[in-house]
Parts: sequence; C-alpha cells; structure tokens
Amino acid sequence: MLPSLLPDDTVSLAYMELRNRVVALLRTVAEPIGDRTVPHCPSWTVRELASHLLGVPDDIVNGRMEGVASDAWTQAQVERHRGKSLLTLADELAELAPRFDPILPHIPPMARSQMTMDAVTHEHDLRNAVAQPGARDSLAVQAALAWLGVWADKRVPGSHAALFGAGLDDFDLLRCLTGRRSIRQATALGLPVDVLEAVQKDSPLRAPAHDVME
Repeated sequence: MLPSLLPDDTVSLAYMELRNRVVALLRTVAEPIGDRTVPHCPSWTVRELASHLLGVPDDIVNGRMEGVASDAWTQAQVERHRGKSLLTLADELAELAPRFDPILPHIPPMARSQMTMDAVTHEHDLRNAVAQPGARDSLAVQAALAWLGVWADKRVPGSHAALFGAGLDDFDLLRCLTGRRSIRQATALGLPVDVLEAVQKDSPLRAPAHDVME
C-alpha cells in the first residue's frame, strides 16, 4: 500500500493540539532556561526555538511567505522575536490561534502536514532541552510520520516499506527520520541505515554526526 497523508481535518487538529502543548510547556519553563542551547538544534537556544514555533504561524497570518522554509526565512523569525520572554512568546502564540486556525483548512495538504511535522519535531526538541518529555504518542506524531512516509517514498521509491516495516515504535521512528538520532543510534534501533541515508541525502533532515540523547 502506498503511503498517504492523514485526513485534512485530522492534521489541522494535530497542529492545534501540539500548539496548545507548546504554549502550556513554555509557561512552565523558568526564564533563565530560555538561554539554554537546544541539543538537537545547537545553533538555537530554547528562546530562539520558541521564536521559530511562533514565527511560522505569525508569518502565514501576516503574508510573509517569501523564501518560505529557507534558512533565511526561519532566521528572520528568530530575529523578529529576539529579546522576548518565554511567557511573551507563549502568549503571542496562543493569541494567534483565532486568526491562524481558520487558515489551516486552506493550506495545501502536503504543506499542512509538513508544517505539523516541523512543529512536532521542534516540540520534542524543546521538551528534550528543558527536560520535560511527554506527548510521544500524540496525533501530531502520527501526522508527521504520515508526511514523512510520503516524502521518503518520493525521494527513494520503496523506502517507506523498509523504514516503516523495521519495527521501531512511532516516536523512535519519528526522531530517526527527522535527523534527531545519529546513524549509530538508528542502527542500534534496527533501522536499515542505508535506506535512511539515501532518503536523507541532501535534505535538512540529515542525521547528526554524534549521538544526541533524548
């Protein structure tokens, strides 16, 4: 069976649920932790990662889509919100919901699912950085895996069966496919790393050179 995305309304719900989790999480994090480096995104601090999670829906609502998904686009989000407290970032993300949620159904399916994949990946980057794991079986994880299955099979036909049939649990598979586990870690989990490397080649989702602990 060919991989497919989850239904549109399911993906929209998944995104809204994960946004609410991120808002709640940021409101519990002590302000000094905002300057901590994120192990899975070592070029960003917790505060800068939160700025990106706010920046995506903020840019969509305000029509700032030139260079979408590029490094320059994401870095502009970080710069735009630089200096804000974690509580302010959480509040602004929550306040966007009434404007952003009506737009969600109109985002093209692949883009909507990719956005959810990026957001849930960063949710768990954030959770790792602040030592508050959770929500590893969320609807957003399922939506992200569905997108990753379609993406992988387009890049390397047949890779979906090899990767998704390797017996990993959903969270481990998500973290491997999104470049959050090293090749050594993926090998230890039983993933066919030759297929993984072929899928990730020349993509932003490449495996790190060294182990990063969850």
